[in-house]
Amino acid sequence: MSPFNQTTDNHQNFILTGIPGMPEKDFWMALPLCLLYSTTFLGNVIVLVVIKVERSLHEPMYYFLAMLAATDLSLSLSSMPTMISVHWFNWRSVTFDACITQMFFIHTFGGVESGVLVAMAFDRFVAIRFPLRYATILTHGIIGKIGATVLLRSVGAVLPVPFLIKRLPFCHSNILSHAYCLHQDAMRLACADTRVNSIYGLLAVIFIIVLDALILLISYFLILQAVLGIASREERLKALNTCFSHVCAVLLFYVPLIGMTLIHRFGKHLSPIVHMLLANVYLLLPPVLNPVVYSVRTKQIRQRIVGVFCGGRIGP
Repeated sequence: MSPFNQTTDNHQNFILTGIPGMPEKDFWMALPLCLLYSTTFLGNVIVLVVIKVERSLHEPMYYFLAMLAATDLSLSLSSMPTMISVHWFNWRSVTFDACITQMFFIHTFGGVESGVLVAMAFDRFVAIRFPLRYATILTHGIIGKIGATVLLRSVGAVLPVPFLIKRLPFCHSNILSHAYCLHQDAMRLACADTRVNSIYGLLAVIFIIVLDALILLISYFLILQAVLGIASREERLKALNTCFSHVCAVLLFYVPLIGMTLIHRFGKHLSPIVHMLLANVYLLLPPVLNPVVYSVRTKQIRQRIVGVFCGGRIGP
């Protein structure tokens, strides 16, 4: 029996959705998903391994890049089990507790990624504004504290979400809009007042995403101010070039997020396929492209990766 023909009063399970209105086409998502997840895993693991074994990359900039790669890897692994089960095996049912667990990890690592991008902007500001004091300001201890703060902030902000969802009764439809679990998606299925969930979700978004976006804007204003204070045109271009990869990572994260938010708010008349595609782009594209961007744009990482695949040792 098709999962969509099941009764919807089962409070112990949610039903995930693949391609809306075309469940028979889900199998054709198998190859693209395989390529995306394989590229994500391979790219981010290579970045982590190269940074770990190459001593010349043991600098603040690359430690933050390692945090970004680890976050991208974790975010992809959070969504992978249900994405694979839906599109490959047509297993659409997920238990309530498993859905809440996935929801927690997806939202947590999304918040961590936003925080890591802010930390990387701070790193670029310090490197450009205080180049002689760069290593003394961003010591290993400070970098560790920044990483711990980013993680704890996201965990603390998302931790109430599972409890807020668990208290709600689900007596109507249990069919979610995506092949993975999100707070706002599950919340809309509840047959009770969800104002507390809505208000808390909005506050969490403001505390993490909106605040981080404002900090990023201020950081790049200060970075541009510092760059314009450099006398040499060549040095100005060199300083700006060190920020290019980070700007790409910020755009890869925020552009799909803003697009998904706008479509969710103003595009309710659009096809569900549009909502599905944009939600998947937001979740899957940054982890795939971030290691590609940094590998192509960062000479030191590119040289080490080429050395590995050419059979040489990793070294200068």
